[in-house]
Amino acid sequence: MSDRPNLALSRSALDVLMATFDVDVIGLVECLVSPGWRLSFGGADAPAIHYNLSGTGRMVVGGLSPFPLVPHTLVITPAKKPFHIEVDHRTAAAAVNVVEAQWDARFGDRVQRFVAGDVDPMLMLICGYFRATYGSSIDLFAGLSTPIIEHFEPADELGSKLRAALAEISGRQVGMRAMTTAILKQVLVTLVRRSLNSTSIWLERFSILSDRQIALAFADMLARPSADHSVTALAQKAGLSRSAFMARFVRAIGCSPMVALRQLRMKRAADMLAARTFSVEQIARAVGYRSCSSFLRAFRQVHGYIPAESESDGQNSA
Repeated sequence: MSDRPNLALSRSALDVLMATFDVDVIGLVECLVSPGWRLSFGGADAPAIHYNLSGTGRMVVGGLSPFPLVPHTLVITPAKKPFHIEVDHRTAAAAVNVVEAQWDARFGDRVQRFVAGDVDPMLMLICGYFRATYGSSIDLFAGLSTPIIEHFEPADELGSKLRAALAEISGRQVGMRAMTTAILKQVLVTLVRRSLNSTSIWLERFSILSDRQIALAFADMLARPSADHSVTALAQKAGLSRSAFMARFVRAIGCSPMVALRQLRMKRAADMLAARTFSVEQIARAVGYRSCSSFLRAFRQVHGYIPAESESDGQNSA
């Protein structure tokens, strides 16, 4: 068995990986920058997505070289990396004016607007902080250290999707969070689709997708969380020795296989519990636990409380 990663993922594995991640929109921001101005952001605890609606300028992430922003450029910036957006002054010798953006995570239920400039903006972007996770804490973007940059076309309709997300947050109607997270997930899936045909090889920067053999095993856990998975069986699925599988799984996913499996099972259990259709015993069996007490113990370790039978209607109890 080879221990060398292979970055070519099957279509079916990618389908499972893309279908089952959860997106949480932490906040959306409008950014408007005039010529001769710079809009600067400090590093945040979450990655950010940026879509250039109109105009030209450039972005600098961390200490990396600047890259151009043209209409329909989409950028994902890593968590904890400062970045700035700027537009050249019409007079080359003029100084650049700087606005330090103070984004406030407490106001995730309204759109924040940052303006750098005193004339009509040259550059207009929609930006958003988000998390994309499996289970409770397995982050799809955890291993991202450099920005992802892709250019789209108006026909891809990413701009209209993100404008719709802004409208949802501004309208603050019932179901706003569900709508905005669904919209952002569409955008992220579109980005991953683009990666399959991109001239820029960046798919491996997603830690979960960087190792084909580990991704195959992880996709099997996602597709069948109630199956009787073991480290040995998962290693065989990956085509690796047990020790190599353990080491590479932790490196790619950020935790051991059994910890990851528990998180995936408890996420499924929480979703079933919220539906108020199944009894606790039925949920325990559906997520792979033969013992209700073992299920309750695992649920409390992940979610911090024990679900009561009254939280489901119990009509289908065995």
